Amino acid sequence: MKTQILHNGIELTKEWPPRYEEPKERIEMPVPYLKTKPEVIPINVGRQLFVDEFLIAETNLRSVYHKPEFHINNPVLKQDQEWEKTVEGYSYAAPFSDGIWYDEEDQKFKMWYLTGAGTINQSRHSLCTCYAESTDGVVWNKIVQDVVAGTNIVDKSNRDSSTVWLDKFEKDPTKRFKFFNVEYKADEIHYQFVLKYSSDGIHWSEGVAQSGSISDRCTAFFNPFTNKWVLSMRHQVSSVSNRSRMYLEHQDPEEAVSLAHRLREGTKDKHIVVWFTPDNKEKRHPKYSEVDPGIYNFDAIAYESIMLGFYSQWQGPDNKICKELVIPKRNEIQLGYSRDGFHFARPTHESFMEVNETDDAWNWGNMQSINGVPLVVGDYLYFYSSGRSCNKVWWDAGVSTGLAKLRRDGFVSMHADDIGFLTTEKVIFDGKYLFVNANVQKSLAVELIDEYGTVIEGYRKEDCNAININSTKQMITWKNKSNVVSLVGKPIQLKFYLNSADLYAFWISPWETGESRGYTGGGGPGLSSSGMDIPYDNGKIQKY
Repeated sequence: MKTQILHNGIELTKEWPPRYEEPKERIEMPVPYLKTKPEVIPINVGRQLFVDEFLIAETNLRSVYHKPEFHINNPVLKQDQEWEKTVEGYSYAAPFSDGIWYDEEDQKFKMWYLTGAGTINQSRHSLCTCYAESTDGVVWNKIVQDVVAGTNIVDKSNRDSSTVWLDKFEKDPTKRFKFFNVEYKADEIHYQFVLKYSSDGIHWSEGVAQSGSISDRCTAFFNPFTNKWVLSMRHQVSSVSNRSRMYLEHQDPEEAVSLAHRLREGTKDKHIVVWFTPDNKEKRHPKYSEVDPGIYNFDAIAYESIMLGFYSQWQGPDNKICKELVIPKRNEIQLGYSRDGFHFARPTHESFMEVNETDDAWNWGNMQSINGVPLVVGDYLYFYSSGRSCNKVWWDAGVSTGLAKLRRDGFVSMHADDIGFLTTEKVIFDGKYLFVNANVQKSLAVELIDEYGTVIEGYRKEDCNAININSTKQMITWKNKSNVVSLVGKPIQLKFYLNSADLYAFWISPWETGESRGYTGGGGPGLSSSGMDIPYDNGKIQKY
């Protein structure tokens, strides 16, 4: 059996996905490629982010982890229609993973969200799926559709979580939108994945595939680096937590769904593997520190050269206490980063998006991640999440949607208070122009070193046209060298010299305009509809 070598030089094991035993205690997930790095790292795909130590050979810089800033007008979407209430009258208007994407084909932000279905289904606590759209990602319009007359409901199935994936790589236009719905079944199955397709995200097919019995809060994502669909499924490991995760992957989304079922603890399956449990560094509830935290859900998406992982991290208290006190459970969103799509590093366990336990806060508790994010909007990344208010009426209602903004690539910066340096591992490339994303107070310069450790003539630090600028895309040049084309195919190291600066990313582009050939998350205005950061010329990809 041949092993697969990824875009970054990481070689997957012969047995993939890897099969680990169920842990008996809370331990961090192993990340093998950080211990055994490729001898030379290809950097042709995407901006190269310093979210872990993969790219770094030596540095005296400090890693700084950044959080997004919440929008002043949050929530940007909330319940304001009668059909968005449950039969009991509780308000729901937010994605439960679902999806928020930018569709470059018709230049709209699009949202699918969980909402009450009390007007169409009289069963207890009935929930269904609605659709909204926006021109700026802030002001959302609930456009009436023809699925359920007079409403913006686009699927009536009683459901839990779901995933709506805008598949920008799909060749069949009737399958461009994929809906992995976790539907409630009032029988022995209880919950199951049902996969549906759509050409417009509004009119959905009948189920083309369905799973066996699964737990609630299961989702899906696509890993373009391996060309696999992944199901992220809730799992119970009694010695650790009943809020753990299982993993199933397949190139065909219908096959993936058909193979999914609840994996009983201690049993094995040919296609499903135990993925991870909460670890021993999990953030705890400040008022219920005795509660062992769990991972309520896990979503992921390709961004530039990595996979971003979104942990909906549960801190408690238990549902019984929440019901008695009429407060939502405390879930916050944390980030992990992966270079193979399976092993995720969490260099910090601080929350990326936090609850706000103040009166009238839209996100007093139970924040949940959303598929499709981040969206790339100019120099910023847009992150959305659901949140629940503490309305003292019902502990698990008051659900709305919030927005937060972060600098593009702005997850982690390598920071120098004064003078510092960073030397990369040996890398290889086929591009021409070196770019950085940096906030420079005094200066940033780059020199290039050959595979034998010698500074390359013409690319010394002294030759570099040092920059003093705050830019998410800035080209680096030298006095007699405007590009690095002479070094294509040769292993080199980059040494960055910083003076009072933050370095977020670097990349080598084939184009002077600086497109990275990386993945653009959920897309954004002015980007290619291919889902990748490449220039377009009258709808055609530019060659290089």
